Amino acid sequence: MTTYDYIIVGGGSSGCVLANRLSENPAHKVLLIESGRRDADPWIHIPATFFKVLGKGIDIHPYASNPDKGLNGRPCIVPQGNVLGGGSSVNAMIYIRGHRNDYDTWSQMGCQGWSYDDLLPAFRSLEQNERLNGHFHGKKGGLHVSDPRHRHPLSEAFVKAATEIGIPQNDDFNGADQAGVGFYQSTTHGGRRWSSAQAFLREAEKRPNLTVLTERKVARLLFEGQRAVGVELLDGTIFKASREIALTAGAIATPKILQLSGIGDGAHLTSLGIQVVADLPGVGANYQDHLEVPVQGETREPISILGHDKGLRAAGHMLRYLTSRRGLLSSNVVECGGFVDTAGTGQPDVQFHVLPVLIGFVDREPEPGHGLSIGPCYLRPRSRGWIKLKSADPREQTDFNANLLSDPADIETLVRGVETAIRILDAPALAKLVKRRVLPKPGTEKDPEALRDYIRQSAKTVFHPAGTARMGRADDRMAVVGPDLKVRGVEGLRVCDASVMPTLVSGNTNAPTMMIAAKAAAFMTGKAISG
Repeated sequence: MTTYDYIIVGGGSSGCVLANRLSENPAHKVLLIESGRRDADPWIHIPATFFKVLGKGIDIHPYASNPDKGLNGRPCIVPQGNVLGGGSSVNAMIYIRGHRNDYDTWSQMGCQGWSYDDLLPAFRSLEQNERLNGHFHGKKGGLHVSDPRHRHPLSEAFVKAATEIGIPQNDDFNGADQAGVGFYQSTTHGGRRWSSAQAFLREAEKRPNLTVLTERKVARLLFEGQRAVGVELLDGTIFKASREIALTAGAIATPKILQLSGIGDGAHLTSLGIQVVADLPGVGANYQDHLEVPVQGETREPISILGHDKGLRAAGHMLRYLTSRRGLLSSNVVECGGFVDTAGTGQPDVQFHVLPVLIGFVDREPEPGHGLSIGPCYLRPRSRGWIKLKSADPREQTDFNANLLSDPADIETLVRGVETAIRILDAPALAKLVKRRVLPKPGTEKDPEALRDYIRQSAKTVFHPAGTARMGRADDRMAVVGPDLKVRGVEGLRVCDASVMPTLVSGNTNAPTMMIAAKAAAFMTGKAISG
């Protein structure tokens, strides 16, 4: 039985950051356990081929919710990275931190030290931005952030069309103002994906005090009294931790591990025969995710990227990429988008993800032909779901009720988002390229109930689950961790991933999840963040 100072459960976006920062001190013996394999698939590291990784399904875990009333009885399929680097190894690489008000709201909810101004140094400490500098950006971190090396004509046309309907252009969504449209910066470097594993784990793996185990699944945490002292793997192997255990398994797996370990709603755990270590009913509650709805147009000419992954064109793209690290394969595909305030509150409530191709979904094939897809996504959902154990068997799937679109406000935000996307599609810069709207079918937007039904039938996750072990004040019964990320009622255990978000951030969650890990490392080591 091997003992480490720190055990990290989950080698994803946050786990790689934490492994790096904890192992900086050679006196710390650190173990990182990842359920997936190493990030060795070459398609992971070529930006445009992340769709191949998702399609193969080897390096993701496709969690499926119960049939969801808000989605017209469809389950919500939530693919999560199951590989070193986690989501940062399989996502679209968009670098977004969220809105200032997201974090200031956390602070107002009792999470002291988590305001935007408090967190900016952590973001800066992680970042190495190739273009931007100054107050909002870092230049010395391990995470390379760069501008697109490829701009598809349909992406450029979207940006121009959006400005034609009055949306301002923005060349820095992580600066003073989030609102506007433009090209996303991405976590890429030299034309290659720059995941959390590349940015933080590759360096740390050279250190003799860090051990990385892959393809090993944690069944439960072990306690002596109220102190977390180790982990037990599915194969029965046990590792001990003399200082702390950090859960970085993600907002779906983390609450499952907590409940299997006796931390959760006491009555529910007792009914399953699990000994209660800490009665925390907030574990698995507060589930939230970003949903988007497709607005698609078929182009007059065959100018989308459809078919560019086959035959001679694919060979040509690969040759250019291998010789210059440029061209289509250097693109993250979701090159552009933006943030729009559709409700007039002064803060964006809808984000657009734009792809120069007609995309399909888990339960739907792509529409035929060439075109582009605009995905309006709501940013601050009000609907909440939950994740509960069905049994004490760690191999059994959980009772996953996403409960999406249960709050009418979420539907209305998507209605406004779809209406705005249609206006962009009809603006001159795109109208001259697009011969017809494919989705939603023309006329749908004129019938409020038909549009709402289209949204329920078509909405899909953008893979940002969060909130299932949220932070809060000491007197908050549903808070699972305090502002120091320590799990309430026990010792030696922290949660350090998107599970702790009280509310979702307004944008992609990869960069914020890394920031949470940076904060956790500072708490655990006592070393201040410099950024």
